[in-house]
Amino acid sequence: MTTEAFERVHLDGTGFDRITEAEVVSVVRDALDHGRGGRIITPNIDILRLAHKKPALRAYLDDADLVVADGMPLVWASRLTGMPLPERVAGSSLVWSLSEGLGRDARSIFVIGGAHSADGVPDGATRAADRLAAACPGLRIGGTLCPEFGFEADETGYAQFCAEVVEAQPDLVFVGLGFPKQEQVISRLRPGLPQAWFVGCGAAVNFVAGDIRRAPHWMQRTGLEWAHRLGTEPRRLARRYLRQDAPYALRLLTVSARR
Repeated sequence: MTTEAFERVHLDGTGFDRITEAEVVSVVRDALDHGRGGRIITPNIDILRLAHKKPALRAYLDDADLVVADGMPLVWASRLTGMPLPERVAGSSLVWSLSEGLGRDARSIFVIGGAHSADGVPDGATRAADRLAAACPGLRIGGTLCPEFGFEADETGYAQFCAEVVEAQPDLVFVGLGFPKQEQVISRLRPGLPQAWFVGCGAAVNFVAGDIRRAPHWMQRTGLEWAHRLGTEPRRLARRYLRQDAPYALRLLTVSARR
């Protein structure tokens, strides 16, 4: 199974693969078996809005091997166009399903991101990796990194950071640094790991580590996960969700319905 096997539905200039979460795992496992690397991007409404606003960011979406919809409004918009996406494929879920799938093949992952503990110790990525390893038999942990904010400004430190990931030679790298920083990091790492897969997974590392509680399944299924996130982090997310993302989502749905 290859990435070319799936049709794409276009929403505001971005092509989303009509693929299920289980199919994503199958594609990645098959590609690794054949020595092919790749990159998965999981746009939500906020990422799509930013790509619309800043064309330079759209290059990260256009360059991805798999583009999956991490948000029910995107699934709803696809249904209105007449080319429905089969389901939401959230980065926060892919972290688990991909780890379980790679565990079956005794493959390795590298986890980047996560929060620092109260005493400043950068252990969020390590706690997330430990939980994944405990839940996914056969999964190997190639390494973890929980960089300080702004780490990329120090070129020497950034080079050492990348060298550590490349030296580990993981099969898959989860990068949870937020868009677009995580995509910038992935673009820098890919030449050194051409046979690995990369997933920009945003807050998923924090979810797995247990530092942020994810919404109940019923809220995930009904498109209300944003409300749960807003309730847990109102100061950080209120402006983004209510003043920026909500109007954009409404416009996207309206345009999709007209099509």
